[in-house]
Amino acid sequence: MNKKEILKWLKPTSILIAFAMVFTGCADLEEDPTIDYSLAPGTYSQIAELELGVTGIYGRLRNASQWSTFFVHGWAGDDITTHKVSNKADFREFDQRQVSATNGRIANNWRDIYAMVRAANAVLEGIEGVQFTDADKQDRLIGEIYFLRGAMFFHLTRMHGRIPLPLTSVPDFEIGLATQEEVYQQIESDLLQAEILLPEIYPGVLDGAPRPNSGSARAFLARLYLDWAGFPAKDNSKYALAASSAKQVIDNAATHGFGLVEDLEDLWLLNNRFNDESIWTIAYNADNNLFNRKYGKLGNPSDLGGWQETFAEIRFFEDFPEGPRKEATYRTEHDWENFTDQQTPVFKKIAGPAGDIPLTDFNTDRNDFIMRYAEVLLIYAEASGRSGNVTPAAWEALNKIRRRAEGLPFNTPNPSVDVTSGDIAELAFTERKWEFAGEWLRWNDLVRMERVQDALSNRNPQSSFNSQGQLLPVQNAILGSLGTDNYFAPVPANEVLLNPNLGN
Repeated sequence: MNKKEILKWLKPTSILIAFAMVFTGCADLEEDPTIDYSLAPGTYSQIAELELGVTGIYGRLRNASQWSTFFVHGWAGDDITTHKVSNKADFREFDQRQVSATNGRIANNWRDIYAMVRAANAVLEGIEGVQFTDADKQDRLIGEIYFLRGAMFFHLTRMHGRIPLPLTSVPDFEIGLATQEEVYQQIESDLLQAEILLPEIYPGVLDGAPRPNSGSARAFLARLYLDWAGFPAKDNSKYALAASSAKQVIDNAATHGFGLVEDLEDLWLLNNRFNDESIWTIAYNADNNLFNRKYGKLGNPSDLGGWQETFAEIRFFEDFPEGPRKEATYRTEHDWENFTDQQTPVFKKIAGPAGDIPLTDFNTDRNDFIMRYAEVLLIYAEASGRSGNVTPAAWEALNKIRRRAEGLPFNTPNPSVDVTSGDIAELAFTERKWEFAGEWLRWNDLVRMERVQDALSNRNPQSSFNSQGQLLPVQNAILGSLGTDNYFAPVPANEVLLNPNLGN
């Protein structure tokens, strides 16, 4: 992607930085007396100002998400592990279920996300009561603001559970934690508003919705409702909403530009980083200093010149069904059992397919697929089963993923892999386990179904030996509780120090 192409989805970096400095102010909840946080209603006088406001938030998002830190809670799943020593202590805390309030990664995420939320609130205040001539453009830009705010609240609640919900640009220094129900309701409200205002497909952007469309918002609602139905809220009525939302996206997939890629491995190729399987993409471009720093080197061990951050759990790898999907997920050609530093499998999804990301390359062009169309299909199948309304279409949604996993045409029925009976919800839940391995999603599934104990107490390798015939050990043993009281990370200690109400 050249500079001209990147302008299709994002303004130049200098503009983003300028906006970020003007509208986000200090990055956490501590007041900076030198900054005027207020933005009077009707401040914007031209639509270009509104557009700068939106792209400024994307700049903030890209700066935060380029690091593995943004997905730090993903290390808690049974699919991902990190280095057993080295400087990965913050990741190990999640890996070993012993997350402290002083964990630097959660502090960074909290700061970055609330900077984006404050910026979103400032833009909404600045556009209040203003109507520009280009109403369609104005609507989609405002729709993006609601989508981004809802997505950030959603991302943070998956990490912390109860969170504060600031809805103005002026900090409330006594704000407390909202209830889980209130958090979900606010995310729902933002996404519903985004769906109304966003177009069916965003004009002038590349594939994969690097600027979200109304289908992106509805897909995120399906994900939200699936979480809402599980722990901690346990509102089972939301399973029906998850199913109906996912089905709405499926029925209108072509309109929104969504679909499955034929070959799962193609998703991880640099030259296919814009594709129609992504429901919402965070895009990068190293040539324009918009780079992604959590793929490539960070997924390789020191034996290969890597920075040994993101590895695969051995037991999960052992249990993973053989076939094309496993080959698309892992670098199975490596003799990982005999690595000299740490014996753990390498994720192809992280390190990249062979020859695609040079071993010396730290700054990559890899995009983040925050949600894939495959997830929409599996939400539909699982939620249909859990809501008690199983249809042939729900089975077909599941079977599309099963066929592709075997390297078969996903639209062609195949009795060798298709299923049409049994517990579709559990079949879909298991399918998610394999389909999204290494994508920082597994932990969320374990939490909503309260299966952390089962998954993380069963991590010991069973069949992986080194060349001396020694059975390999699990690298980062569990140290903390696997109970529901330890599912969510604490509020960062520095935030509680500034506002004790956040410690409640």
